[in-house]
Amino acid sequence: MIRPHGLRRVWGRLHVTARDLPLAVLLCALAFVPSMRGSGTDIGAVAERPYDAPAVVAIGLQTLALTLRRRWPAVCLTLVAAGFALDQLRGYHTVASTALPLALLSAGAHLERYRRTTVAVLSVAYVLFVAELVRRGSGEPPAEFVSFYVAMCLLWGGGAWLRSTRIAEAERRHQVAEQTRAAERARIARELHDVVTHHVTAMVVQAEAARYLTAAPERLDEALTAVTDTGRRAVADLRHLLDLLNPDHGEGSRTPPVGRLLTLVEQTRRAGQPVEFTEKGTPAASTGSADLVAYRVVQEALTNALKYAHGQATSVLVRHGERDITVEVGTDGPGTRAVTSPGGGRGLAGLRERVDVLGGEFEAGPRPGGGFAVRARIPTGSRA
Repeated sequence: MIRPHGLRRVWGRLHVTARDLPLAVLLCALAFVPSMRGSGTDIGAVAERPYDAPAVVAIGLQTLALTLRRRWPAVCLTLVAAGFALDQLRGYHTVASTALPLALLSAGAHLERYRRTTVAVLSVAYVLFVAELVRRGSGEPPAEFVSFYVAMCLLWGGGAWLRSTRIAEAERRHQVAEQTRAAERARIARELHDVVTHHVTAMVVQAEAARYLTAAPERLDEALTAVTDTGRRAVADLRHLLDLLNPDHGEGSRTPPVGRLLTLVEQTRRAGQPVEFTEKGTPAASTGSADLVAYRVVQEALTNALKYAHGQATSVLVRHGERDITVEVGTDGPGTRAVTSPGGGRGLAGLRERVDVLGGEFEAGPRPGGGFAVRARIPTGSRA
């Protein structure tokens, strides 16, 4: 059994002319129903006559041309107008004449080029049509012809309004899509910045330290092993980040696995930074994106400590509450040497944006007694 939504999908995949065909066939069939004869539009008061061969042509032009009303609106309007003129001048007054308002509305909505030219040509054609009716002795007062023309103009205007509304909606969707893509690019840039900066900074520090360990092979081996391990973790983190670009990848994978903070702290210690790590409370069952943001805050703060306060005591405190996660990372005064690396504070600005998105609080700056501190309160349960 085919369900309604399945039928809608099948219908939506059909070509637009195929979707317009049923209406055209229905209107054509109604025009040949005996009880419907003479019930169409009557402009010009031409005496009614029975159907003949030209009547079939007039009905066919007006109804079957509607299959083209969205694909080729100008062609549709031309054929329908020609059939309408034949219908009225010969006095058939078929119900097929109701196709003209539909063709005008569709042309106003879907015609993309030569819109003003089309209006001008149709207006001239209408004047010639009225002149022919008058020549044949039409008894209609001029006000009737003017009223009919105004009604046709309103139908065209209605189609033009639909077109402008459709264009405005398409533009709005385009802007939303652009904003979404820009936000996603910014998110990916922040993720790449956090991952690459931290790991590369640690590798640079470890490699520089290895220069001075040539006289102690066992320590040199440890330093090179640390560089290798850091490189492997960088590759793993980058692979994890690139996996997030896969639309089939689960949302839950955005949160770092349990224990990654300890691994992060240990990696920083092996790079020569003394870090004291404290974690209090029990993580909530569902934290949304808060875990990931807390991890990035610690990662960025430790990266800055390695870069600008290498060798100075650093403390990391992560406190899990019922409704938020609090992160505090503090580093003592400036180190003996600084590891220069590009960035210009972009990491801290990115962290502030992440925390703000979740409705949290973020601050970073010098401590009163010397050194630098980063603090963040991140509400749990929110998804970003």
